[in-house]
Amino acid sequence: MRWKAAIDAAATRIRPYVQRTPVMTLQGFGLSYPIEVKLEHMQHTGSFKARGAFNTLLSRPVPKAGLVAASGGNHGAAVAYAARALGHEAAIFVPEMAGPSKIGLIERIGANLTVVPGDYGHALERARDHEARTGAMQIHAYDAPATVEGQGTVMAEWEDQGLTADTVLIAVGGGGLIAGAMGWLGDGRKIVAVEPELCPTLHKALQQGPETEITPSGVAANALGGRVIGRICYDLAKAHSLTSVTVPDAAITRAQRALWQDRRILVEPAGATALAALISGAYRPEPGERVAVLICGGNIAPDPIT
Repeated sequence: MRWKAAIDAAATRIRPYVQRTPVMTLQGFGLSYPIEVKLEHMQHTGSFKARGAFNTLLSRPVPKAGLVAASGGNHGAAVAYAARALGHEAAIFVPEMAGPSKIGLIERIGANLTVVPGDYGHALERARDHEARTGAMQIHAYDAPATVEGQGTVMAEWEDQGLTADTVLIAVGGGGLIAGAMGWLGDGRKIVAVEPELCPTLHKALQQGPETEITPSGVAANALGGRVIGRICYDLAKAHSLTSVTVPDAAITRAQRALWQDRRILVEPAGATALAALISGAYRPEPGERVAVLICGGNIAPDPIT
């Protein structure tokens, strides 16, 4: 109940600042059943991350030194956007693997951007150094209560829009989005965590323990490439006996292509990862099981229109 009340408060807090993203029911993709989808890639800056960023900034005082965040790209863009909307300075650290599309998006928003060699873990180290040196407020990409509460508003909003599915498939990187979903839903619906085989952060942690570290790679690594799963996500996943599956990169790109070719929905690989579990058969619904897919990110690289 604590999570649900906090997410409900976050939804009220951020409502003037975020988009209420569309939902629809789709048929096709070689599937014999319809799927409900929520198009969260149509959120500000192209992902659900704006929800957590705004909730964090609106729920606590921001120091004169401003904000700092490490990101694979989408979180950094969201923090930069929220900071600009609310009149704060923001320092964003992203790894080179974020790619030119996401780096360019952050630059256009206008944050103080530093591109760091290596992966997200290296960017986080630099962001922590900046925090210690300047007193800026760190906004963690996924493992902080205010972030999780903000991301949980996706599921609260979807239920308000009439979600009927028994099971919701959600892509996982560091775990903030699916943690928010678990916080809101509890055991009310089945949640399936979907990760790339080359970034199985949560999947490995559930097998080997919360400190398990991976080396992320593959087509979705710049969005789903956390080295270690967030502890909030891990604890909720264990408490709710979360179902976890992995999909190969080929299935992700196939799902990405299908969304564009069949429905003209253009998303980055991370945004297609949950659908890939259905298309590939990594998750097979039971007869009559109603399923939904959260489409979470649209910052495709290279940017198709520059």
